[in-house]
Amino acid sequence: MLELLYDKYPEQHYAIFTMNRPDSLNALGRPQALELSVALKDFTNDPEMKVGILTGNGRAFSAKGDLKEMVEDSEVVEEIEAQFYAGSITLEERMYRLKDLGLPKLHGSIEGLDFSRNPKPFIAAINGLAIAEGVERAMDCDIRIASTNAYFALFEVKRGILADYALHSLSRVMPFGEAMYLLLTGDSLSVEDAHRFGFVHEVVEPESLLPRAIEIAEMIASNAPLAVQGSKAMAQFWRHHTIDESYKFGDLVSR
Repeated sequence: MLELLYDKYPEQHYAIFTMNRPDSLNALGRPQALELSVALKDFTNDPEMKVGILTGNGRAFSAKGDLKEMVEDSEVVEEIEAQFYAGSITLEERMYRLKDLGLPKLHGSIEGLDFSRNPKPFIAAINGLAIAEGVERAMDCDIRIASTNAYFALFEVKRGILADYALHSLSRVMPFGEAMYLLLTGDSLSVEDAHRFGFVHEVVEPESLLPRAIEIAEMIASNAPLAVQGSKAMAQFWRHHTIDESYKFGDLVSR
């Protein structure tokens, strides 16, 4: 079974990316991440595609990363880091081996999975719960609309770990104090509050979610594509300003 459904609508100039692991609450594992990477490359290179819609199959938008893979990856990462700090491998070897793992992080460990850096706009149609990496995947899109069934949470601090992409970007898409509340308490965020804080643009009934996302996509696609892409590029320049420095500092904090 495909873990990602990729449906293109050339006449309307949009594509729908559906995360398709409903039994795992659409957790992001390597197979889905690689399928998504291939689909995104096709979408980006297809001149007929002007807008992408990201959604989930089942009751979840996306719950988390694949925990089994994360445990396996963490053991390998710990071994590589131990070898580096013991002086048995060089910095270049460390970076090459970490990159070779292909860890499915949306901010770039697998090339091309960062929706915010894609030249074309993305709409997150959040159909249900979005937890941890699910929040981050939604946050990576340019526009977020949600069904009344949706809610959000970043539980990492309850498990003694740091959030990943959200640490660097959450306060760029919602008020700083509200972002800090979520990151420091591990509390959940209702869809109503997400809308009130501006994290989601609109809340609709479940049956209206995809039609509304398509309506917005068609509105965007009807505009001049270079003007749309230029507008996104300028807006995302602000969002990504100093983000690389933030990641470098995060690496120091998490050691």
